[in-house]
Amino acid sequence: MRTKKILLVDDARTTLFLEEMLLVGKYRVVKATSGQEALSQAESERPDLILLDLVMPEMDGLETCRHLRALDATRNVPILFVTPRGQEVLLTEPTACAPSDVITKPINGEELLTKVQRLLPD
Repeated sequence: MRTKKILLVDDARTTLFLEEMLLVGKYRVVKATSGQEALSQAESERPDLILLDLVMPEMDGLETCRHLRALDATRNVPILFVTPRGQEVLLTEPTACAPSDVITKPINGEELLTKVQRLLPD
């Protein structure tokens, strides 16, 4: 059985590091620090799950999500939004890209692993 691949997208390197430390060893991890880099990585790496920061400069998580949903390679890939507490309201806008799930920062490691395992069953 192949190891499932997760694309981590966040402009905060500390968050990327924390997510990677929680997931490495269980999953293959690929990282991107911007929405544009995420689109490129998603097409080349074909992840099984995407952890996507909602609040990023230039191309935010919602716009990145819309682009990901337009690509054949990522149209059906689950997206777990990572958002600062209080920003979840942005995901209720009608034009928003519906996430598979949401987790708030600061990230709780146990909660993250539970949500990832639910989205990526063995």
